[in-house]
Amino acid sequence: MASESPDVVVAPPLVENGGAESSNEKQEQLESELSKKLEISEDGKEENDEEEGSKAEASTKKKKKKNKSKKKKELPQQTNPPSIPVVELFPSGEFPEGEIQQYKDDNLWRTTSEEKREAERSEKPIYNSVRQAAEVHRQVRNYVRSIVKPGMLMTDICETLENTVRKLISENGLQAGIAFPTGCSLNWVAAHWTPNSGDKTVLQYDDVMKLDFGTHIDGHIIDCAFTVAFNPMFDPLLAASREATYTGIKEAGIDVRLCDIGAAIQEVMESYEVEINGKVFQVKSIRNLNGHSIGPYQIHAGKSVPIVKGGEQTKMEEGEFYAIETFGSTGKGYVREDLECSHYMKNFDAGHVPLRLPRAKQLLATINKNFSTLAFCRRYLDRIGETKYLMALKNLCDSGIVQPYPPLCDVKGSYVSQFEHTILLRPTCKEVLSKGDDY
Repeated sequence: MASESPDVVVAPPLVENGGAESSNEKQEQLESELSKKLEISEDGKEENDEEEGSKAEASTKKKKKKNKSKKKKELPQQTNPPSIPVVELFPSGEFPEGEIQQYKDDNLWRTTSEEKREAERSEKPIYNSVRQAAEVHRQVRNYVRSIVKPGMLMTDICETLENTVRKLISENGLQAGIAFPTGCSLNWVAAHWTPNSGDKTVLQYDDVMKLDFGTHIDGHIIDCAFTVAFNPMFDPLLAASREATYTGIKEAGIDVRLCDIGAAIQEVMESYEVEINGKVFQVKSIRNLNGHSIGPYQIHAGKSVPIVKGGEQTKMEEGEFYAIETFGSTGKGYVREDLECSHYMKNFDAGHVPLRLPRAKQLLATINKNFSTLAFCRRYLDRIGETKYLMALKNLCDSGIVQPYPPLCDVKGSYVSQFEHTILLRPTCKEVLSKGDDY
């Protein structure tokens, strides 16, 4: 198909009687008009080229600006080893939720209740604080799990863990920090053991170590524990307490009786067997160790969650925090106090008690300032510069102001494993605050 060409000009036919001159004049006139058209078209092209160039330049600048803005929006990544405070990793100030589990049976209505949703909105600042503590716990334990190995001093493990907590939680007196001493109980020691200063205990390949540590923001505590064992023959023992803990979490809920949770935990725990050095043991729930409710600045807030059947008929209530923890043992399944004490805690309900020893008064002032009713250990007193305090500490214990918590041990030669999570019974659902990708 042919197309028109706007630049071709057709000359008119020649006319007689002077037609040649007029023809020449017309020819010149046409040529001048044609050249003007060409100039105009070239000018137009130049203008278009300039406009296109300026547009391209502007779009390039916009792209650069967009790239810069994208870089600004990128969130900082945690270092290895962890050193960036968690609050800087979440500049919005909103911290991630734990694992959400829906209520069941008679509490199903809570999920869609607008009244219960409104109750949750009013508690959002508290939820956010405890979620921050939970995020710190997750990041610290992931790091510690990656570096712990046989041959390490127990003191080094604890101090590495605690210093990492202090960094990530932006330690700030009683507003943010460690909630209680790092328990790193070995083998038949079930709980409440941490090395005192000068302890030279070394972690061995055949050890079963319970790592139990806590974090808090404004007194809102995350209490969470796991077990480390390098020898795979202990895997069934660890699986028993881990699955028993998950069962306790699943059974927990508003209006649930504590004794029912204990019965469910024991059934799962004691369905496991473990073969150690050719001998088979049924895993037992330690009947005198429990989970517990948690309050602000109060690790044990009054309610106990048994891990065997036959416990209290008391019910869980809306808004409560609980540490669901289980202990599986190859021993008698019963613990007693033994070994040198390291854990202490000021009694939550201790009123004014007159003290005669000036050194005891001074030590109490130090405890009030640095720990209040949160648990502490002798290493923590050493760290803040206290010396020669054992007599004063004994006086505070004898006066009932401070409670000692010696290590809790099953029979020597046995092995104990532990897993623990902190849960929140929200009005609309159950939140496993400390749940992570690891357990």
